[in-house]
Amino acid sequence: MNKLNRIYKSYLILFSIVLSFSSCVTKQEVVYFQNAKDFETMVDTDTFEAKLKIGDIVSIYISTLNPALAQPYNIIMETGAAGEAVNYIIDIDGNIDYPVLGKIKLVGLTTEEAKELFKKKFKEGNLLKDPVVIIRILNYRITVAGAVNSPGVYPIENERVTILEALGMAGDLTIKGKRENVMVIRDQNGTKTVSRIDLTSKEVFNSPVFYLTQNDYVYVEPNNSAVSGASGDSRISTIITITSFLLTTALIFVTRN
Repeated sequence: MNKLNRIYKSYLILFSIVLSFSSCVTKQEVVYFQNAKDFETMVDTDTFEAKLKIGDIVSIYISTLNPALAQPYNIIMETGAAGEAVNYIIDIDGNIDYPVLGKIKLVGLTTEEAKELFKKKFKEGNLLKDPVVIIRILNYRITVAGAVNSPGVYPIENERVTILEALGMAGDLTIKGKRENVMVIRDQNGTKTVSRIDLTSKEVFNSPVFYLTQNDYVYVEPNNSAVSGASGDSRISTIITITSFLLTTALIFVTRN
């Protein structure tokens, strides 16, 4: 019986070691903002505003005290019983083709700057007096992929989103997401840039990609635990199978003797 107990204890120890190697993630790998101090104040001095890009889809609505005067600028496309406002795509040259005003270059402008540009053109042409200009980016969305709980494409209604909010929309990182090396891929009028951000440091708030722009792609890389786990699952299974075989063989031997 003593031999049996020793064999049983040895099996439990070996099995525990195998399990510990299969789920090895340290606290330093998963905790956010580790160097932030208690009651530390960080003032957000970023005055981020989304800038219009090539390929953006924008809605433009003009309002005046006399609706009839603004009607030529608010084109309605007949789509059945109810009409639908025409939207505009910023072309490869950064322009839209707008009624009456013709080509207008919008690329690189914020929506507020674009509004002022329209007002200036209406005033210069003596077309409208004190118009209200409303401009919205209709394709403002971000994609979150990789080691997150709910990867996908997320529309942004207020045209302003941080990487922390985006990751929150995606259900946060999984336990096996690499927090110190999150990648942001940004397309700026045909030029793609790749930036990396460290969520374990408070310096995340000073990153140039802390605020995301339309169509940014956020990728969370799996950490070493996930990579080794994926390739090592079969090895762990094999070890457990062999251990079970050896234990069974030992039990048979002890029983017979």
